[in-house]
Amino acid sequence: MTIELRGHLIDQGVFARVMDDVLEYSGAYSIDRFDVGRHHTDESYAQLTVSAETPELLERIIMRLQTHGANPLEPGIATLKPAPRDGVFPEDFYSTTNFDTQIRLNGGWMNVENSEMDCGIIVSEDRKRAWTLPVSDVRAGELVVCGGEGVKVLPLPEPARRSPESSNFEFMSGGVSSERPQALQVRQIAQHMREVKARGEKILWVGGPAIVHTGAGKALEALINEGYADVVFAGNALAAHDIESNLFGTSLGVDLDKGHGVPHGHEHHIRAINKIRTCGSIAEAVEQGVLKGGIMHALVKNGKQFVLVGSVRDDGPLPDVYTDVIEGQRAMRAALPGVGFAIMVATMLHSIATGNLLPAKVPLVSVDINPATVTKLADRGSAQAIGVITDIGLFCEQLAGELVVGYKRD
Repeated sequence: MTIELRGHLIDQGVFARVMDDVLEYSGAYSIDRFDVGRHHTDESYAQLTVSAETPELLERIIMRLQTHGANPLEPGIATLKPAPRDGVFPEDFYSTTNFDTQIRLNGGWMNVENSEMDCGIIVSEDRKRAWTLPVSDVRAGELVVCGGEGVKVLPLPEPARRSPESSNFEFMSGGVSSERPQALQVRQIAQHMREVKARGEKILWVGGPAIVHTGAGKALEALINEGYADVVFAGNALAAHDIESNLFGTSLGVDLDKGHGVPHGHEHHIRAINKIRTCGSIAEAVEQGVLKGGIMHALVKNGKQFVLVGSVRDDGPLPDVYTDVIEGQRAMRAALPGVGFAIMVATMLHSIATGNLLPAKVPLVSVDINPATVTKLADRGSAQAIGVITDIGLFCEQLAGELVVGYKRD
């Protein structure tokens, strides 16, 4: 089968990854055409003939290559098969990427809604709509796109990926590094957030409890009040320690003003959780005047969305926490429409989970003191992830200083 790909194939390393993947999947290739751009801003174009021992293996290779924006020269027509039973795709279902995707049906190309990686593509009975769906949610008889024929993956438009004149995070285009001027990084992120809000899009924050532990809760609270956080994804811990800090002045039993443990401080987080469970929910605790400040208070008071998804190690948990992870995933998906920017702070697992749900066209910034967090996020398919390696507390304080008029830590 002949495939084609275009773009900055050499300097972005796309061409090398395509060839590596063909060989890794036990296939073979020959280069039929390679038009190399003559200038830095020119795109290149390539055609390769890919072969494999079996049609099934060739199909898997082509599906893999589509993650790099390589598509069959002769795309064919999408093959539809019914799901055999609830929660099960047909054996040869097409596994999606997080790039915009189209399928060929009814004599033309149809956009696939809700770009998300590692899903199937469902087509409506009248064959006029197509959308991604996780395997857990498919129902018996629903039409599922199978094989790689009739599927086209659209890489990110070049100006959104790189442009010498644009403001799309060129300062971090070299990957993950702590050796960059943090003040400049924060200013550019702040400017990008202003642009996102000016377009009427939402800003998603994905946060870990270190936001509270490092004393950055006040900064995030100010950013929420100023309108720079529309949706927050987190686990039980961020909310629990935020509430603890506002009821007891501690986080993990450590006095946030004095920096040392307090008597019986280790009990504070579970007592905070119990207090909210007594009220019924975080919103009811705010309504009853029990919770008077902090990140969760600001979210409730400003009518912002939050989705808390728990883990097996959670204490309590808080009554708002999803303890069924599949239900939690569904709630996270439901909160994503309209999100134009994501910022992930000090949480590896929630960052990876959210990155798996986001379309590739949504810019995301991962902020952590540990470079491995950002690297793992990118390695798991979120190629648009941009890393800032720094202390969480300092980062949030500086960002609030850029975006919140008159912000000053108490």
